[in-house]
Amino acid sequence: MSDSREGVGAGGLPEGLKLNEQGLIPAVVQDVGNGDVLMVGWMNAESLRRTLEGGRTCFWSRSRQQYWVKGLTSGHVQHVKSVYVDCDQDVLLVKVEQVGAACHEGYRSCFYRQVVGDSLESATLRVIAERIAEPS
Repeated sequence: MSDSREGVGAGGLPEGLKLNEQGLIPAVVQDVGNGDVLMVGWMNAESLRRTLEGGRTCFWSRSRQQYWVKGLTSGHVQHVKSVYVDCDQDVLLVKVEQVGAACHEGYRSCFYRQVVGDSLESATLRVIAERIAEPS
């Protein structure tokens, strides 16, 4: 059932947005300036609302079962510039201006390891980036 605003579904979510069984949707965070993928987090309806209204990324921590605003304690904030939805409407793309490290390991991106090798049996992980901050 939709509410009175066009394009808005139940719970205030954009109409058609698909959450998983836990009420979550993955959010890929991308640097608006250079296109680098910085991290992936999980959002529910409330964390998406907080992200849109507050202008900083807010996620739902599955392990701690609580909301967390990226950079609130570290200062490595993400200023939200735009939010997109994929064609299946089950993944968000959040374009941000990143301040400092996006990764809790101190790297600008959480994707600082590359899989190297031409088969599964020979594949290894190689660190391809430099730490820019102390791990949190």
